Amino acid sequence: SCQGLNSMLSLRPLRLANFVACTQVVPHQRAHSLPGLSQQPSTWTAGFAASCAAFFVTRPRKCSMAGYAGSAAPMAPVPTLDAERLAVLEKHGVVVEAIEPMGAKVVGLDLKGPAPTAAVLEALQQEMATRGFLVFKNQGVMSGEEQCKASELWGGRKMHSTHGVHPEAPNRHIFRLSNDPKVGINGVGPQWHNDGSFEVGVFSHVGYHIVAVPSGKGDTLFAHQGAAYDALSSEQKELWSQLVSVNATSGVLHPMVHDHPISGRRSVYLHLGMTGGILQKSGDGFRLMEEKELRKIFNDYNDLLNAGLPEKGGNYSISYQYEQGDCIFIDNLAIAHKASPQAHEDTGKQGLRILHRTTIKAMKDFLPGFGLPDTATRELLMNAQEAAGGRGVFVAGGLGFRWDDNIRMQN
Repeated sequence: SCQGLNSMLSLRPLRLANFVACTQVVPHQRAHSLPGLSQQPSTWTAGFAASCAAFFVTRPRKCSMAGYAGSAAPMAPVPTLDAERLAVLEKHGVVVEAIEPMGAKVVGLDLKGPAPTAAVLEALQQEMATRGFLVFKNQGVMSGEEQCKASELWGGRKMHSTHGVHPEAPNRHIFRLSNDPKVGINGVGPQWHNDGSFEVGVFSHVGYHIVAVPSGKGDTLFAHQGAAYDALSSEQKELWSQLVSVNATSGVLHPMVHDHPISGRRSVYLHLGMTGGILQKSGDGFRLMEEKELRKIFNDYNDLLNAGLPEKGGNYSISYQYEQGDCIFIDNLAIAHKASPQAHEDTGKQGLRILHRTTIKAMKDFLPGFGLPDTATRELLMNAQEAAGGRGVFVAGGLGFRWDDNIRMQN
């Protein structure tokens, strides 16, 4: 249930820009702060969080891969590279080779040089939408300005930076990540997510440039959300297509199933570290899902994306190990990602890891459908709670609903 729901929200949609920096601590969830870290005001939000705090402590459900890898559910592969697009790229000296089971590597294109032609950019962006991500090889160490310039080749073609700025970051658009907190921000993104889920216009693309490759393993994991949708059972497809997530920090609404804006492929979507609750279409309205239902949905989603890894018998997820000079760009609505546990391990064990992330403006708003507003209103949540018989769950602020008490969660 939601405490103080009557005073929780104004009747108009709450906008991210109206909130102030979040410092609220919710039981079993902690807001993370770092000395010397400059936080952008629009990144963490308190107005939405402080108005409704609810948390339920139950015994966590054990995760199972049943129903995905090795089951009767179809395992849809990631599409192969398109021959016509490859021919266009080769005419311009750009070679693209598939990485299995998803993604591709690009050679022959210097991101620090002049902008590629429109035909090259179109072909590469289409491949990002279908394969999920592209690794531009042999880029050396790019400056912050060079990475931003390369980032603005994709999607909305403008930086959209909402993150905290580490003192060592070359500019405010670079989210500098490291396993050494003196060098960069540590511990971010251990669970499956898409960046910018607190925004109405979720980032279209995200860039990852490895500045220092650890001697150990410091991978980023990627999962193809179109292929993941195809791996669902028919019953899950029907249910998940009725669901809309409510962001814990901003109240922004996003569909759990959508058609990708470039490829058109039906895909799943859920942030496992910043979702406060889920609305289900019910008759002419919506109801807030109950705690047991939320735990199942979150765990099933986690299981689904993990099941795509080759070591689990899947063919739509990957743990990518960086090489010096790599600059990766992902389609942020085609794939989910998370940091590997080793990415955050001590430098004494792993060696130094430094990764620069950039985020690019949406091409269009990522709307929930069903005639809903882009952001939850007081009236909507009150009606959804009433439809749930007072048993619906929404956890505002920070990490949102904690679906497994035994895992690390940090944004």
